[in-house]
Amino acid sequence: MLVRIRGLTVLVTAVLLITGAPAATATAAPATVGAATAVPAADSLLSQGKPVTASSSGGCCPPSYAVDGTTSTRWASGAGVDPQWIYVDLGTAANLSRVVLTWDLSCATAYQVQTSTDHSTWTTVYSTTAGDGGVDDLAVTGRGRYVRMYGTHRCRTDSSKGYSLQEFQVYGNTGAADTQPPTVPTDVTVTVNGCDSATVAWTASTDNVGVAFYDIFHDGQLITSVAGTVTSGGITVVGGVTWGVYVQSRDAAGNVSQASATVTVTPPPCQVDTTAPSAPTGLTGSASGTSVSLRWTAATDNVAVTAYDIYRDGAKAGTVPGTSTAPPATTFLDSGLAANHTYAYYVVARDAAGNTSAHSNQVSVTTGSSCATVCAVTQLATDTDIPWGLVTLPDGTILYSRRDAHDIVHLNPATGAKTTVGTVPNVESTDGEGGLLGLAIGPTFNTDHWLYVFHTSPTDNRIVRFTFANNTIGGEQVLLTGILRNKYHNGGRLRFGPDGKLYAATGDAQNGANAQNLNSLNGKVLRLNPDGSMPSDNPFGNYVWSYGHRNPQGLAFDSEGRLWEQEFGNSVMDETNLITKGGNYGWPNCEGTSSQAGTGCGTSGYLAPKHTYPVADGSCSGIAIIRDVLYVACERGTRLYREVISGSSLTNVQQFFVGTYGRLRTVEPAPDGGMWMTTTNTGDKDSTPNNSNEKILHVDLG
Repeated sequence: MLVRIRGLTVLVTAVLLITGAPAATATAAPATVGAATAVPAADSLLSQGKPVTASSSGGCCPPSYAVDGTTSTRWASGAGVDPQWIYVDLGTAANLSRVVLTWDLSCATAYQVQTSTDHSTWTTVYSTTAGDGGVDDLAVTGRGRYVRMYGTHRCRTDSSKGYSLQEFQVYGNTGAADTQPPTVPTDVTVTVNGCDSATVAWTASTDNVGVAFYDIFHDGQLITSVAGTVTSGGITVVGGVTWGVYVQSRDAAGNVSQASATVTVTPPPCQVDTTAPSAPTGLTGSASGTSVSLRWTAATDNVAVTAYDIYRDGAKAGTVPGTSTAPPATTFLDSGLAANHTYAYYVVARDAAGNTSAHSNQVSVTTGSSCATVCAVTQLATDTDIPWGLVTLPDGTILYSRRDAHDIVHLNPATGAKTTVGTVPNVESTDGEGGLLGLAIGPTFNTDHWLYVFHTSPTDNRIVRFTFANNTIGGEQVLLTGILRNKYHNGGRLRFGPDGKLYAATGDAQNGANAQNLNSLNGKVLRLNPDGSMPSDNPFGNYVWSYGHRNPQGLAFDSEGRLWEQEFGNSVMDETNLITKGGNYGWPNCEGTSSQAGTGCGTSGYLAPKHTYPVADGSCSGIAIIRDVLYVACERGTRLYREVISGSSLTNVQQFFVGTYGRLRTVEPAPDGGMWMTTTNTGDKDSTPNNSNEKILHVDLG
């Protein structure tokens, strides 16, 4: 979209207004972010004469001069300091349409216009790094009682100058908020234009006010956004890589539709390549306990080597993938092996076209008799559906949920015997990652027999509980409803804390604005009493315990009773967070440690992650803490991270099972000091029941 602001034409990435999410294949961020929408004729000036607060002011020029209706007076901040701000209290929540900033000579080159309901948590509705003074007449969309100009870089940077506004005018109306989302876009088609580009088209959505934007996604990641007046958009794709593309619509108030049906697209490779890489050479191996470390000399290729496949005794044991910017590593750690056993290894190189080399030299390595970290792996069972939530019962057996089939299975890990204990009623999948998700049992399970369940319904995500007796679930009680659902970003993990409260991880429902909205249950860690009531000591007088989350799917408590959380990023990085009461973790303005919108990761009050992971090596879901070691199960990264908790830091980070079992979904402590682990490979993104081939594993830990 092109917006003309005082004679300048600026490309706008419109999605940053509401979601703050970066376009997955975008180039450098634009200088100015904001919405260009027509100002409703009925909207009026709301700010004149209203109470004003500023970060500072010079003796000549109090904040009230910015809303007195005349340009002959001005507000001036203190000199020589960034940032500085001024906000006006409109007296009541309003739907905002326009902000007019009349600058004195001391203007801002970089600033944001922000809204808030409580003058504490702010949402950015306009942002620029290309300000040049004069009059900024800005069309905005948002709702709030408080409106703030937040300046981060002065036009006049010497120490004697600050910020100066002659007038700060806010226009809008105080009518009821628009809470009705648009209808779902339909008839989505994808036309491949070449190896790296495609055009997505759809039939328009409808809305009670009007569609402002369409957002185009692949597999839960935002690609780009277009204006609500068009019904097609170009996207950059990756040659030879299959994507599931879909579209959702959004109105000016930030209401987001449900996602369209998914269209699968596989563009042709960008280069016809029939030349295989050379064989890796110089393979060596050594054992440390029951793990084997391998090292080799890199292969060469006419285009590029993109991965190495490691074979153990003739069967593939793992993969070392490369990235778009770096070749694959030439080392591999093979773990979970039998003690005192000799294994034969070789390595094969692979390129992006699927050409494979001859194999390397073969080496034999004999494992030791002891294991210090991640040890032997035993397959307990397989399943034709996606195992998602998993709990260990007091007798050492397991209950796990099957996401797309909507039922719960009782597994005896000693014998492998499985029994279906019931189908959860009112579950509806989302043609993505919704369905039957997290499970938990409380500390009083032996007496109350409650099994807690997080699932997607036809209208929302919700938390319910059932009694579990005689190997059957029954007596459903609905504890919490109204958690927004969408194709992706449903969250879903449940965990009881040492305080006896139930904690739940919820996704932002593909609308980043939800994560910063304290009145929304989405993009949060929630805290409930076991009966579903709200604990009186929650920080915001509702169910919210922490906020600013994108799509958290991992929760675990350490020996000090501290809560750790695992969260999916969009296209830059995932993050592990140490959760504090009332903490704000920054999404959508901050993804991991990468600023995305507004004031970014440097925003006052945002809490930084304790560890981050490139999405290609991560996309991690479940976590478990065993003897104060954090284990992280990763899907796209097809690996397990092991990280030692030391104080409030994560240290000695190691990677295991890289490519060995494919995508990993859930890890949970086992009663013998080991760990349960599940895979999530076939059918992970389509909601089709019983089209998978997954494993439930036990991992011995040293």
